[in-house]
Amino acid sequence: MTDASWFAVEVVYAGAERQTVLVTWIAAGTSVAAAIESSGIRAAHPEIDPALARIGISGAIVEGTAQAAAGDRIEIYRPLVIDPRQSRRQRVRRRRAP
Repeated sequence: MTDASWFAVEVVYAGAERQTVLVTWIAAGTSVAAAIESSGIRAAHPEIDPALARIGISGAIVEGTAQAAAGDRIEIYRPLVIDPRQSRRQRVRRRRAP
């Protein structure tokens, strides 16, 4: 697939147990959501809920309707298990405990 109207993107998901990085070829003008679907990553990680998952490109949050560009790293983020502030409070309490 060397046609200029097609290009490769990476679709990445880091689950609790493993990380998956897939390279998929998409047509110019393809949305981020469509790139995720075409990658097949949901077959490897059925826990991904496209309606709830936050999506980013190289660390910057984007909408699923955003257009993917050549070489993009499309990241699917898991929901936080615990609020980061609450986690920090717990660590401080553990350190201060006698």
